[in-house]
Amino acid sequence: MKGKMAIRTQPGLLARSAAARGFTLIDLLISVAIVAILTAIAIPMYQSSLMSSRRSDAKTALLDLASREERYLTLNPTGYTNAAANLSYSTPFPVALFSGSMQDYQLSVANATPTSYLLQAVPQGNQANDTCGTYTLDNLGNQLNIYPVGNAPAVIAGCW
Repeated sequence: MKGKMAIRTQPGLLARSAAARGFTLIDLLISVAIVAILTAIAIPMYQSSLMSSRRSDAKTALLDLASREERYLTLNPTGYTNAAANLSYSTPFPVALFSGSMQDYQLSVANATPTSYLLQAVPQGNQANDTCGTYTLDNLGNQLNIYPVGNAPAVIAGCW
């Protein structure tokens, strides 16, 4: 045969290439199991990261409130104040701290005397499940947590 080329195939070649094009049920189940394991690890880590971020917001807000108290004292040497308006807040205490549309903490002056103050950020919503509990800060710079509710303020490792 002049001009024509013969193509030789191996027996069963077509059957093997057709099977190689798809996934078996075992392949699919293994893929689903891997995705499930990765999801089971990733979601709690993501939620922990969100809680940590919200904790940072609460600590920053407490430090800001403490600086407002100190500024108030320099302008009014009679003492610290419990009034939110005196500290340039537009709403009375407790002041809500939000991330998005969810309230995470309530910021307030728990106690203010002429010579001292105690500030707190009480967790709300999903943040209430956080093991750091309520953040407190006093005029001496003591940074403590209350967890669970009703316990005495204490240092909880990793919170401040």
